[in-house]
Amino acid sequence: MPEKPFQEKTEPASQKRREEARKKGQVAKSREVVSVSVLAAGVIFLYFAGENLASRMGAMIRSAFLSIPDFAAHDFNLVTFLNTIILGSLVSVVPIMMTIAVVAILANYLQVGAVWSVGPLAPKASKISPMEGAKRIFSKRSLVELVKSLAKIVIVGWAAFSVLDDEMGRLGQLIYQENVQIIRYLGETSFKVMTRSCYVIAVLALLDYLYQRWEFEQNMRMTKQEVKEEFKQTEGDPLVRARIRSIQREMARRRMMEEVKKADVVITNPTHISIALRYDAATMTAPKVVAKGAEKLAFRIREVARAHRVPLVENKGLAQNLYKTVDIGREVPSDLYRAVAEVLAYVYGLKGRSV
Repeated sequence: MPEKPFQEKTEPASQKRREEARKKGQVAKSREVVSVSVLAAGVIFLYFAGENLASRMGAMIRSAFLSIPDFAAHDFNLVTFLNTIILGSLVSVVPIMMTIAVVAILANYLQVGAVWSVGPLAPKASKISPMEGAKRIFSKRSLVELVKSLAKIVIVGWAAFSVLDDEMGRLGQLIYQENVQIIRYLGETSFKVMTRSCYVIAVLALLDYLYQRWEFEQNMRMTKQEVKEEFKQTEGDPLVRARIRSIQREMARRRMMEEVKKADVVITNPTHISIALRYDAATMTAPKVVAKGAEKLAFRIREVARAHRVPLVENKGLAQNLYKTVDIGREVPSDLYRAVAEVLAYVYGLKGRSV
């Protein structure tokens, strides 16, 4: 049945669809969560190690300026000087860079777990298509990203303005301060701006994360037809499976009818039950039910039995007990030995055999 056009996606995504999307790198994650995590990590790092970092950077800059008079000296080695400056910068910056990198990875992992996919990196014609590009620019996602960017600008601007507004009384006193004091004040003020921005952006990140989860679930929803098609792919077409079961039942019925031809007796309930028994003293410890059936199948068993001259014995109680308690291919239980033995003795008597 072809899928109807414009069919609404009303069904939640199946586990198979989610796994396929995950393999393609399609997961619900917020970049704002990563951004605010990195910002918070930087703020915390500067809070505990900012003074030490500033001292190292200051000492390195001071050493560089003090080395200027030595440029004209014959023993001055420019390569060594540059290596010292670069190494000193790396030693000072690497710890905070490593902290930020670890926090960024952890923020991604906590959102979506371990995901490894090269799908987003694969070349696609839609990425260079002008029409597709225009659709992305004017899409709902682009609008949301624009709103988030403007919100972040407003938040950072508000944080900076509110902090400077509180510090207006101290700004005029900076002209009387030493350079070191001015730099310390600027560092403390910048730290306040970052801290206040971090608080407000964290709220924005939470809202963005909830939105990304909601949007992802909406995009992953399926139509009823898609659910049916996926079920057919995973479980098989119901019509095909029903046909297979029908064929299997028919084959089992044919095998059972072949066993009826070799049965010793068919015990019947005169209305709707037939039980075929066979007993071979050399290979069996007890008589075995080789076929049984009710209604139409019971009458079919009787027809096959008559055609191959298998005796039919009417015993309502025994037939019902055997039908309810013994499966095909199973031996008769011990509590029915006597009743079955009497039937077999009667049949063997007719045939001139002994039990």
